Amino acid sequence: MAMKLKLDIDPDIVAMMAAEVAAGERAVTAAMREAGTGLKTAWRLQITGAGLGARLANSIRSQNFPKSGESLDAAALVWSKAPVIVGAHDTGPLIRSKDGFWLAIPLPAAGKSLRGGRITPGEWERRRGLRLRFVYRRTGPSLLVAEGRLNTKGQAVVSRSKTGRGKVTALIFLLVPQVKLPKRLDLARDAERAHDAVPGLIVANWVEAKL
Repeated sequence: MAMKLKLDIDPDIVAMMAAEVAAGERAVTAAMREAGTGLKTAWRLQITGAGLGARLANSIRSQNFPKSGESLDAAALVWSKAPVIVGAHDTGPLIRSKDGFWLAIPLPAAGKSLRGGRITPGEWERRRGLRLRFVYRRTGPSLLVAEGRLNTKGQAVVSRSKTGRGKVTALIFLLVPQVKLPKRLDLARDAERAHDAVPGLIVANWVEAKL
């Protein structure tokens, strides 16, 4: 006894399957776009909320893949253009002097570096025309101080007074062997939330596409 089976494919079924695949591609692509944009926004808000400024927050970027079109393999990448700075605030590392000496931390009287960022003792002496004097302290950070006057910005400058009027010993740098940077960000927390939200976003976009 033999039996012959024949399967007829209804064109409507083929069209329905193709439409379902297309809906899935749209849903996955839209979900990944939402997740990536949401994570970028969350990281930027964390950075500004920690008082680290809009410039660092704007270093957070996102990119969707594929860059055009839709795919079931769609993905989103979120990253920082300043990974060292952002990573340091995310991990709270212990910073040591690379040459085994002191880390010089500028105080308000030191002012800013012309190159941006933290001014060094060498640059400070060249710009101010003053010599720094080392003050050792058994407890607490040691100091680099200078004899001069404080200008209207609270920065130490050369005193032109012949009588010594207004001359002060200004604290310019703190000297420490190492610094523990406080952990001010928790980027993994927002990344996990974005990851966990992806299935729900896919379902929501898939249902919305059908409706």
